[in-house]
Amino acid sequence: MPGAPTLLDSLPADWRSGLFLGRVETAEGPSPILVQDGVAYDMSRAAPTVAQLVDIWPVAADKGVALGALEALDLPLLSPIDLQCVKACGVTFALSAIERVIEERARGDASAAAELRTRLEGRVGGSIRAVVPGSEQAAALKQALIEDGVWSQYLEVAIGPDAEVFTKAPVLSTVGAGAEIGIRSDSTWNNPEPEIVLIVDAAGKAVGATLGNDVNLRDFEGRSALLLGKAKDNNASCALGPLIRMFDGNFTIDDVRNAEVELTIDGPEGYRLEGVSSMNQISRDPLELVRQTLSEHHYPDGFALMLGTLFAPVQDRDEPGHGFTHKAGDRVVISTPRLGRLINRVVTSKDAAPWHFGLTALIINLAGRGLLPAAQGKVNA
Repeated sequence: MPGAPTLLDSLPADWRSGLFLGRVETAEGPSPILVQDGVAYDMSRAAPTVAQLVDIWPVAADKGVALGALEALDLPLLSPIDLQCVKACGVTFALSAIERVIEERARGDASAAAELRTRLEGRVGGSIRAVVPGSEQAAALKQALIEDGVWSQYLEVAIGPDAEVFTKAPVLSTVGAGAEIGIRSDSTWNNPEPEIVLIVDAAGKAVGATLGNDVNLRDFEGRSALLLGKAKDNNASCALGPLIRMFDGNFTIDDVRNAEVELTIDGPEGYRLEGVSSMNQISRDPLELVRQTLSEHHYPDGFALMLGTLFAPVQDRDEPGHGFTHKAGDRVVISTPRLGRLINRVVTSKDAAPWHFGLTALIINLAGRGLLPAAQGKVNA
């Protein structure tokens, strides 16, 4: 994309000492990489997909082919996941719960949101922050809000026993750092959602984290929660990256719990918006969200879990009282020091690069490169 960030623009401050997994586009096709001591290794011969690489983790760098120093890597970064299912948790912060209620009550009309926001924050803002989801106090607050006539399905998942968990994007549909991100061309009220994303292996263990943008259409979801699929799952509507930072002695789940996720949006007309999402204000612990996502199901290729965001942009962009919505050309930067910077430019989903490389294309590509010898043998038989 024009003005695309360099790789060094995207890396964490301490990238030379961290352990990272990711994907790059080689002349042969997508390949998983391991980054150790600042050196990148092509791991495709040891594990043709990132999902497999995660499952054999930890793995020695000498199982791969050295590509050289990471800062000199001239291969394009892709989204750092491949076969993992992309799940997401919504309404995991008190502020996001209030904003979802506003969407619902305003029926997706941004102009009606400001007055509702003031009233709802005054009524439930402090109360909702003070209770543990699923507790007796939460049940008492729910009853009080029902009697007050302000109860909502969004408050149910904010303070009730069950978290909201949904499927954000199909396998292989996510885009990476530097790619264009898409919003539906018929949406008039939308926003980025800057999030930390846990990477969970096939055994259900969180093994690392990356940054994510859960692009959201507030007008669609606000009209009806049953439009969640259209609000969330669109071409180029989920960005991840730049790399997966694996948990080790220097980076742990506590770094996720205490992260400050910053967001900056620079518009083509000179508009600028800044915000911060503090993970220590999340209502449910990240590992509890992993547990609820697993439920009684098995993810044989693991999954990526978006943890939700505290940030909900309400700063007016054009008309007073109409809040924020994206414009084509917006430059979105999501960052935190230990995970780096996820930088993308906004276009419509119609204008974003079409998604062609799916599961069939991946299988054909890996087989053609001799990376699936067992499968190739069955085909020849």
